[in-house]
Amino acid sequence: MESARILAVGTSHPPDRYTQQEILERFRVVNPAVREVFQASHIDGRYLVLPTADESGRPTETQGELLAKHRRWALRLGQQAIGRCLEGTGLGASDIDCLCCVTSTGFMLPGLTAMYIKHLGFRVDCHRADVVGMGCNAGLNALNPTVAWARANPGRNALLVCCEVNSALYVYDDTLNTGVVNSLFGDGCAAALVRADPLDEPRFAPRVLGFESHLIPDAWDAMIYVWDEAQGKFSFQLARDVPYVLGLHADIPVDALLRRHGLRVRDISHWLVHSGGKKVIDAIKYTVGITAHDVRHTTGVLRDMGNLGSGSFLFSYQRLLAERGVRRGDYGVMMTMGPGSTVETALLRW
Repeated sequence: MESARILAVGTSHPPDRYTQQEILERFRVVNPAVREVFQASHIDGRYLVLPTADESGRPTETQGELLAKHRRWALRLGQQAIGRCLEGTGLGASDIDCLCCVTSTGFMLPGLTAMYIKHLGFRVDCHRADVVGMGCNAGLNALNPTVAWARANPGRNALLVCCEVNSALYVYDDTLNTGVVNSLFGDGCAAALVRADPLDEPRFAPRVLGFESHLIPDAWDAMIYVWDEAQGKFSFQLARDVPYVLGLHADIPVDALLRRHGLRVRDISHWLVHSGGKKVIDAIKYTVGITAHDVRHTTGVLRDMGNLGSGSFLFSYQRLLAERGVRRGDYGVMMTMGPGSTVETALLRW
Protein backbone atom coordinates (compact mmCIF):
# COMPACT_ATOMS: atom_id res chain seq x y z
CA MET A 1 0.00 0.00 0.00
CA GLU A 2 1.13 3.54 -0.70
CA SER A 3 2.57 5.33 2.34
CA ALA A 4 0.56 8.21 3.73
CA ARG A 5 2.19 11.61 3.96
CA ILE A 6 1.63 14.65 6.15
CA LEU A 7 1.13 17.24 3.42
CA ALA A 8 0.38 20.35 5.46
CA VAL A 9 -0.09 21.62 9.01
CA GLY A 10 -1.88 24.67 10.40
CA THR A 11 -2.22 25.97 13.95
CA SER A 12 -4.14 28.59 15.89
CA HIS A 13 -4.46 30.03 19.38
CA PRO A 14 -6.60 32.68 21.13
CA PRO A 15 -5.62 36.33 20.68
CA ASP A 16 -4.74 37.06 24.32
CA ARG A 17 -1.39 36.00 25.78
CA TYR A 18 -0.59 36.20 29.47
CA THR A 19 2.71 35.95 31.28
CA GLN A 20 2.86 33.72 34.33
CA GLN A 21 3.10 36.81 36.55
CA GLU A 22 0.01 38.34 34.98
CA ILE A 23 -1.99 35.18 35.74
CA LEU A 24 -0.82 35.18 39.36
CA GLU A 25 -1.87 38.81 39.73
CA ARG A 26 -5.18 38.34 37.90
CA PHE A 27 -6.32 35.60 40.28
CA ARG A 28 -4.54 36.97 43.35
CA VAL A 29 -2.66 33.76 44.07
CA VAL A 30 -1.16 34.00 47.55
CA ASN A 31 0.01 30.44 48.23
CA PRO A 32 3.83 30.74 48.05
CA ALA A 33 4.18 27.15 46.84
CA VAL A 34 1.84 27.83 43.92
CA ARG A 35 3.61 31.08 43.07
CA GLU A 36 6.92 29.22 43.05
CA VAL A 37 5.52 26.60 40.63
CA PHE A 38 4.38 29.33 38.23
CA GLN A 39 7.72 31.09 38.35
CA ALA A 40 9.77 27.90 37.94
CA SER A 41 7.75 26.39 35.09
CA HIS A 42 10.08 27.50 32.23
CA ILE A 43 7.01 29.03 30.60
CA ASP A 44 7.18 32.71 29.65
CA GLY A 45 3.56 33.04 28.59
CA ARG A 46 0.48 31.26 27.31
CA TYR A 47 -2.49 32.02 25.05
CA LEU A 48 -5.64 31.56 27.13
CA VAL A 49 -9.31 32.47 27.25
CA LEU A 50 -9.33 33.51 30.89
CA PRO A 51 -12.51 34.19 32.83
CA THR A 52 -13.36 37.28 34.77
CA ALA A 53 -12.71 37.16 38.51
CA ASP A 54 -14.95 38.07 41.43
CA GLU A 55 -13.95 40.53 44.14
CA SER A 56 -11.70 37.91 45.78
CA GLY A 57 -9.88 37.25 42.51
CA ARG A 58 -11.44 33.83 41.94
CA PRO A 59 -12.69 32.80 38.47
CA THR A 60 -16.47 32.80 38.31
CA GLU A 61 -17.27 30.27 35.57
CA THR A 62 -19.69 27.43 36.27
CA GLN A 63 -19.21 24.00 34.70
CA GLY A 64 -21.89 24.85 32.16
CA GLU A 65 -20.11 28.07 31.23
CA LEU A 66 -16.82 26.18 30.87
CA LEU A 67 -18.43 23.69 28.48
CA ALA A 68 -19.95 26.54 26.48
CA LYS A 69 -16.54 28.21 26.28
CA HIS A 70 -15.05 24.97 24.97
CA ARG A 71 -17.65 24.73 22.21
CA ARG A 72 -17.34 28.39 21.24
CA TRP A 73 -13.54 28.46 21.09
CA ALA A 74 -13.17 24.98 19.61
CA LEU A 75 -15.18 26.24 16.64
CA ARG A 76 -13.21 29.46 16.32
CA LEU A 77 -9.78 27.91 16.76
CA GLY A 78 -10.69 24.95 14.57
CA GLN A 79 -11.78 27.22 11.73
CA GLN A 80 -8.49 29.11 11.90
CA ALA A 81 -6.23 26.04 12.12
CA ILE A 82 -8.05 24.20 9.35
CA GLY A 83 -7.96 27.25 7.10
CA ARG A 84 -4.22 27.71 7.64
CA CYS A 85 -3.57 24.02 7.04
CA LEU A 86 -5.43 23.94 3.73
CA GLU A 87 -4.18 27.32 2.56
CA GLY A 88 -1.83 26.81 -0.36
CA THR A 89 -2.87 23.18 -0.95
CA GLY A 90 -5.59 24.02 -3.46
CA LEU A 91 -8.10 22.28 -1.20
CA GLY A 92 -11.05 23.49 0.81
CA ALA A 93 -13.14 21.89 3.53
CA SER A 94 -15.43 20.36 0.90
CA ASP A 95 -12.47 18.40 -0.51
CA ILE A 96 -11.87 16.55 2.78
CA ASP A 97 -13.08 12.96 2.70
CA CYS A 98 -12.25 11.96 6.29
CA LEU A 99 -12.26 14.17 9.39
CA CYS A 100 -10.79 13.01 12.69
CA CYS A 101 -11.06 15.37 15.68
CA VAL A 102 -9.35 15.15 19.05
CA THR A 103 -10.22 16.95 22.28
CA SER A 104 -10.07 16.26 26.00
CA THR A 105 -11.05 19.67 27.32
CA GLY A 106 -14.82 19.60 26.93
CA PHE A 107 -17.47 16.93 26.52
CA MET A 108 -19.73 17.29 23.49
CA LEU A 109 -22.47 15.12 22.03
CA PRO A 110 -22.36 15.19 19.06
CA GLY A 111 -18.65 15.87 18.87
CA LEU A 112 -16.39 18.33 17.12
CA THR A 113 -16.64 16.56 13.76
CA ALA A 114 -20.40 17.15 13.55
CA MET A 115 -20.01 20.80 14.63
CA TYR A 116 -17.27 21.40 12.05
CA ILE A 117 -19.31 19.75 9.29
CA LYS A 118 -22.31 21.93 10.20
CA HIS A 119 -20.41 25.22 10.33
CA LEU A 120 -17.18 24.98 8.35
CA GLY A 121 -18.17 23.67 4.93
CA PHE A 122 -17.26 19.98 5.13
CA ARG A 123 -19.40 17.61 3.10
CA VAL A 124 -22.19 15.74 4.86
CA ASP A 125 -20.83 12.43 3.52
CA CYS A 126 -17.40 13.05 5.07
CA HIS A 127 -16.16 10.07 7.08
CA ARG A 128 -15.57 11.13 10.67
CA ALA A 129 -14.22 10.04 14.02
CA ASP A 130 -14.05 11.79 17.39
CA VAL A 131 -11.29 10.92 19.86
CA VAL A 132 -12.36 12.21 23.27
CA GLY A 133 -10.79 11.95 26.72
CA MET A 134 -7.43 10.39 25.84
CA GLY A 135 -5.43 13.46 26.90
CA CYS A 136 -2.10 14.81 25.72
CA ASN A 137 -1.02 11.63 23.92
CA ALA A 138 -4.19 11.53 21.80
CA GLY A 139 -2.80 13.37 18.79
CA LEU A 140 -0.69 10.36 17.79
CA ASN A 141 -3.45 7.95 18.82
CA ALA A 142 -5.64 9.72 16.27
CA LEU A 143 -2.95 10.13 13.61
CA ASN A 144 -2.61 6.34 13.50
CA PRO A 145 -6.18 5.60 12.24
CA THR A 146 -6.10 8.75 10.09
CA VAL A 147 -3.02 7.40 8.31
CA ALA A 148 -4.62 3.94 8.08
CA TRP A 149 -7.75 5.44 6.48
CA ALA A 150 -5.66 7.40 4.01
CA ARG A 151 -3.68 4.29 3.02
CA ALA A 152 -6.91 2.32 2.55
CA ASN A 153 -8.34 5.14 0.42
CA PRO A 154 -5.47 6.27 -1.82
CA GLY A 155 -5.80 9.70 -3.35
CA ARG A 156 -8.44 10.83 -0.89
CA ASN A 157 -7.90 13.56 1.71
CA ALA A 158 -7.93 13.01 5.47
CA LEU A 159 -7.71 15.78 8.03
CA LEU A 160 -6.66 15.45 11.67
CA VAL A 161 -7.68 18.26 14.05
CA CYS A 162 -6.44 18.45 17.66
CA CYS A 163 -8.29 21.21 19.52
CA GLU A 164 -7.72 21.83 23.22
CA VAL A 165 -9.31 24.72 25.11
CA ASN A 166 -7.47 24.02 28.36
CA SER A 167 -8.85 27.20 29.91
CA ALA A 168 -12.23 25.43 29.84
CA LEU A 169 -10.81 23.19 32.59
CA TYR A 170 -9.84 26.10 34.81
CA VAL A 171 -10.49 25.44 38.51
CA TYR A 172 -9.11 27.69 41.24
CA ASP A 173 -8.75 26.79 44.90
CA ASP A 174 -5.18 27.97 45.63
CA THR A 175 -4.00 24.41 46.38
CA LEU A 176 -0.69 23.13 45.05
CA ASN A 177 -2.24 20.44 42.84
CA THR A 178 -4.53 22.95 41.15
CA GLY A 179 -1.66 25.41 40.92
CA VAL A 180 0.52 22.92 39.06
CA VAL A 181 -2.23 22.33 36.47
CA ASN A 182 -3.07 26.03 36.15
CA SER A 183 0.60 26.92 35.66
CA LEU A 184 1.13 24.57 32.74
CA PHE A 185 -1.57 24.47 30.06
CA GLY A 186 -2.38 26.78 27.17
CA ASP A 187 -5.13 26.92 24.54
CA GLY A 188 -4.47 25.94 20.93
CA CYS A 189 -5.54 23.94 17.90
CA ALA A 190 -3.56 22.12 15.22
CA ALA A 191 -4.68 20.53 11.94
CA ALA A 192 -2.77 18.15 9.66
CA LEU A 193 -3.62 17.07 6.11
CA VAL A 194 -2.84 13.42 5.36
CA ARG A 195 -2.97 11.61 2.01
CA ALA A 196 -1.60 8.46 0.41
CA ASP A 197 -1.03 9.15 -3.27
CA PRO A 198 2.00 8.35 -5.46
CA LEU A 199 1.43 11.68 -7.19
CA ASP A 200 2.59 13.37 -3.96
CA GLU A 201 6.08 11.89 -4.28
CA PRO A 202 7.58 15.17 -5.64
CA ARG A 203 6.25 17.03 -2.60
CA PHE A 204 8.67 17.60 0.26
CA ALA A 205 6.35 15.93 2.76
CA PRO A 206 7.22 13.12 5.19
CA ARG A 207 5.85 9.62 4.90
CA VAL A 208 4.50 8.13 8.11
CA LEU A 209 6.26 4.78 8.35
CA GLY A 210 4.78 3.33 11.54
CA PHE A 211 3.65 3.70 15.14
CA GLU A 212 4.47 2.16 18.51
CA SER A 213 2.58 2.54 21.79
CA HIS A 214 3.34 1.75 25.40
CA LEU A 215 0.77 1.81 28.20
CA ILE A 216 1.82 1.85 31.86
CA PRO A 217 -1.18 0.31 33.69
CA ASP A 218 0.36 0.72 37.15
CA ALA A 219 0.25 4.49 36.60
CA TRP A 220 -3.27 4.69 35.19
CA ASP A 221 -4.30 7.27 37.81
CA ALA A 222 -1.20 9.50 37.54
CA MET A 223 -3.19 11.86 35.29
CA ILE A 224 -6.91 11.72 35.85
CA TYR A 225 -10.06 13.80 35.40
CA VAL A 226 -12.39 13.79 38.42
CA TRP A 227 -15.49 15.57 39.63
CA ASP A 228 -14.73 18.09 42.38
CA GLU A 229 -17.79 18.27 44.62
CA ALA A 230 -16.58 21.40 46.42
CA GLN A 231 -16.08 23.28 43.15
CA GLY A 232 -19.03 21.80 41.28
CA LYS A 233 -16.67 21.25 38.34
CA PHE A 234 -14.45 18.64 36.77
CA SER A 235 -10.84 18.90 37.88
CA PHE A 236 -7.66 17.53 36.34
CA GLN A 237 -5.35 15.79 38.82
CA LEU A 238 -1.66 15.48 37.99
CA ALA A 239 0.57 13.26 40.17
CA ARG A 240 3.97 14.61 41.18
CA ASP A 241 5.83 11.55 39.86
CA VAL A 242 4.45 11.83 36.30
CA PRO A 243 7.79 12.96 34.77
CA TYR A 244 9.64 10.04 36.30
CA VAL A 245 6.99 7.46 35.35
CA LEU A 246 6.96 8.62 31.73
CA GLY A 247 10.73 9.02 31.61
CA LEU A 248 11.33 5.54 32.95
CA HIS A 249 9.29 3.97 30.13
CA ALA A 250 9.89 6.37 27.24
CA ASP A 251 12.62 4.34 25.60
CA ILE A 252 10.47 1.21 25.32
CA PRO A 253 8.24 2.29 22.38
CA VAL A 254 11.09 4.28 20.83
CA ASP A 255 13.36 1.23 20.81
CA ALA A 256 10.58 -0.96 19.40
CA LEU A 257 9.76 1.59 16.69
CA LEU A 258 13.36 2.03 15.57
CA ARG A 259 14.25 -1.66 15.81
CA ARG A 260 11.31 -2.58 13.56
CA HIS A 261 12.76 -0.31 10.88
CA GLY A 262 16.41 -1.24 11.41
CA LEU A 263 17.30 2.13 12.94
CA ARG A 264 19.00 3.50 16.04
CA VAL A 265 18.60 6.74 17.94
CA ARG A 266 21.62 8.22 16.15
CA ASP A 267 19.84 7.72 12.81
CA ILE A 268 17.04 10.14 13.79
CA SER A 269 17.60 13.72 12.69
CA HIS A 270 14.45 15.29 14.10
CA TRP A 271 12.51 14.79 17.34
CA LEU A 272 9.00 16.22 17.75
CA VAL A 273 8.16 15.63 21.41
CA HIS A 274 5.07 16.69 23.35
CA SER A 275 5.70 19.83 25.42
CA GLY A 276 4.49 18.21 28.64
CA GLY A 277 6.61 20.29 31.00
CA LYS A 278 10.29 20.80 31.74
CA LYS A 279 10.65 17.78 34.03
CA VAL A 280 8.90 15.54 31.50
CA ILE A 281 11.12 16.78 28.67
CA ASP A 282 14.27 16.33 30.78
CA ALA A 283 13.24 12.77 31.68
CA ILE A 284 12.64 11.93 28.01
CA LYS A 285 16.03 13.37 27.01
CA TYR A 286 17.83 11.31 29.65
CA THR A 287 16.04 8.01 29.02
CA VAL A 288 15.95 8.10 25.22
CA GLY A 289 19.43 9.60 24.92
CA ILE A 290 18.70 12.77 22.99
CA THR A 291 19.99 16.31 23.45
CA ALA A 292 18.61 19.74 24.27
CA HIS A 293 19.12 20.63 20.60
CA ASP A 294 16.99 17.65 19.57
CA VAL A 295 14.04 18.99 21.59
CA ARG A 296 14.58 22.70 20.90
CA HIS A 297 11.20 23.06 19.20
CA THR A 298 9.47 21.26 22.08
CA THR A 299 11.04 23.53 24.68
CA GLY A 300 10.30 26.55 22.47
CA VAL A 301 6.60 25.67 22.32
CA LEU A 302 6.56 25.12 26.09
CA ARG A 303 8.29 28.46 26.69
CA ASP A 304 6.05 30.48 24.38
CA MET A 305 2.69 28.69 24.71
CA GLY A 306 2.76 26.16 27.54
CA ASN A 307 1.45 22.61 27.27
CA LEU A 308 -1.09 22.65 24.43
CA GLY A 309 -2.37 19.14 25.01
CA SER A 310 -2.94 16.75 22.13
CA GLY A 311 -1.77 19.13 19.39
CA SER A 312 1.52 20.16 21.01
CA PHE A 313 3.66 17.91 18.81
CA LEU A 314 2.20 19.48 15.67
CA PHE A 315 3.15 22.95 16.89
CA SER A 316 6.72 21.64 17.26
CA TYR A 317 6.51 20.06 13.81
CA GLN A 318 5.45 23.40 12.34
CA ARG A 319 8.47 25.09 13.92
CA LEU A 320 10.75 22.42 12.48
CA LEU A 321 9.42 23.10 8.98
CA ALA A 322 9.80 26.86 9.45
CA GLU A 323 13.46 26.32 10.35
CA ARG A 324 14.04 24.86 6.85
CA GLY A 325 16.71 22.46 8.07
CA VAL A 326 15.09 19.19 6.98
CA ARG A 327 16.64 17.29 4.06
CA ARG A 328 15.28 14.52 1.88
CA GLY A 329 15.98 11.15 3.44
CA ASP A 330 15.91 12.49 7.02
CA TYR A 331 14.13 10.44 9.66
CA GLY A 332 12.00 12.00 12.39
CA VAL A 333 10.26 10.67 15.48
CA MET A 334 7.05 12.09 16.89
CA MET A 335 6.44 11.36 20.55
CA THR A 336 3.51 12.14 22.85
CA MET A 337 2.77 11.27 26.46
CA GLY A 338 -0.36 11.42 28.56
CA PRO A 339 -3.02 9.74 30.70
CA GLY A 340 -3.11 6.00 30.87
CA SER A 341 -0.23 6.50 31.49
CA THR A 342 0.84 6.30 27.85
CA VAL A 343 3.77 6.96 25.54
CA GLU A 344 3.00 7.11 21.80
CA THR A 345 5.51 7.30 18.95
CA ALA A 346 5.52 7.63 15.16
CA LEU A 347 8.34 7.39 12.61
CA LEU A 348 8.59 9.83 9.70
CA ARG A 349 10.83 9.98 6.65
CA TRP A 350 11.13 12.88 4.23
